[in-house]
Amino acid sequence: MTVSNITISNIALDQDGHLCDHSIWTSDIAQQLADTLDVNLNDEHIAILQQVRAFFAKFNHSPATRPLIKWLQKTLPDHDISNQKLQQLFHTGLVARHVNRLAGLPKPPNCL
Repeated sequence: MTVSNITISNIALDQDGHLCDHSIWTSDIAQQLADTLDVNLNDEHIAILQQVRAFFAKFNHSPATRPLIKWLQKTLPDHDISNQKLQQLFHTGLVARHVNRLAGLPKPPNCL
């Protein structure tokens, strides 16, 4: 079975809905996770999620909201990133928590 055929019920998630193993992440898994927020991922969403994963790879932790936005503004300057834009794109006020979750990463340590 390939990863793209896995359904959410076959993917190990922690109690907060984050992947237990961030290394299995694919854009197909991201879409399955995004379905829980009624978000249909497009190229902009995927670019953001890939940069969130790059942040995690570089700093070895999931970004909280402010570092997340600063990182995205720096790495995706043409996307005009703001907290409000992320809230609209991902249909949530809990930007850092859900963007990290869709990127297959652990919940940021300061999130409730």
